[in-house]
Amino acid sequence: MAIKDLHHFLESYFSAHHCDILHNEGGMLTVQLTEEMDRALMNRPFYWHYIKKMGYPGDPKQLTLITDPEKRDGKHEWIHFGSPRLHQILNHLKDNEKYTKLFERIDTNQKTALFPWLITNIKISYQGKQKMDEMISIGLHLVNGSMKVNMMEELQDKSMQMSISDYCYTIAPIIKLPSGFKRIENVLEDYVQNQPHDWAESSLKTMEEEINLLRHFYKGEHDGSEIEKEVKEIKERYFPYIHFEVINGGIFYLTENTA
Repeated sequence: MAIKDLHHFLESYFSAHHCDILHNEGGMLTVQLTEEMDRALMNRPFYWHYIKKMGYPGDPKQLTLITDPEKRDGKHEWIHFGSPRLHQILNHLKDNEKYTKLFERIDTNQKTALFPWLITNIKISYQGKQKMDEMISIGLHLVNGSMKVNMMEELQDKSMQMSISDYCYTIAPIIKLPSGFKRIENVLEDYVQNQPHDWAESSLKTMEEEINLLRHFYKGEHDGSEIEKEVKEIKERYFPYIHFEVINGGIFYLTENTA
């Protein structure tokens, strides 16, 4: 599920940044980068400085990413949760395009209503002895309150734009944004509560073992402050917790059929 979500997330990311998708199947995605995306992802500042100084248009690279670990071939880049490339992409979104407002592109000569959706891509971090990250896309209909997961996947075949199409009009939201975010947070909390928690139990067990070993080592010592300092460090290192982070999102106005 995580690989499927990641693959669709990458499709949406590159399509939204006007990169042509040249190959997309079997857990492999090849895109033709634009100059903007080459500058953002390929770490070639000297190349672009030289090209622009010489007055040339430049040649953005193609990028092939493998999202299915079984398709790794040693030639192309395997991207996964926790990989440097994914962190680079998430940081690019965080720094440049965290929030947006988009409208579904409609070709019509009749009045057409567009309904507001609050759509967010959220990273769930499971922190303990080991760290695990998961990306979830959630959409909330701000009129009737319905909710969908994998919302970015739902929008794969839709064309979105910054301005509203002719003959279209927007429906005012009934659910306010603070309330909408709270609903999404409640869904995420229910989701993580229903996940296996063996990772947390393992972290707590390791934490107790480390603390017991420390106290045994310091047995008979009189410097209690030093012991408590190291106990605190062990707890900070191993005590399990879950963190939500909104990577990006926005208000998407969609037709009733899409909704």
